[in-house]
Amino acid sequence: MGAGIDIQWERKNGVLVAALAGRVDGGNAEEFQRLMESGVEPGDQALILDFEHLSFISSAGLRVSLILAKRFNEPGKQFGICTLSGPVHEVITISGFDKMIAVYESRAAALDALTGASSPKSQDEG
Repeated sequence: MGAGIDIQWERKNGVLVAALAGRVDGGNAEEFQRLMESGVEPGDQALILDFEHLSFISSAGLRVSLILAKRFNEPGKQFGICTLSGPVHEVITISGFDKMIAVYESRAAALDALTGASSPKSQDEG
């Protein structure tokens, strides 16, 4: 089996989190889309894609992510990506993808933003 994608699902405070590991490219983008569609339930209102363990994403992977973002671009629904590795962050930035969807530094920041929680340590002074 070649390099592929693995997804670990978690529900936290009403938010569905998909933690991706591996790589997404033209060779497995359809598989990535199928896996994502099978994991998202009709009642899900918020989705975070956690890219912490994603080593590479191609334009085909970005396309699938954009399809998901559009699915969650309705009143009452939210979408974001978080924890980008260096190479993935570069692709997201160069493609302008970060202008189209919310990008968060960490899973905790994404969960806070999507659930409306406020962190008591959000006040940085100095």
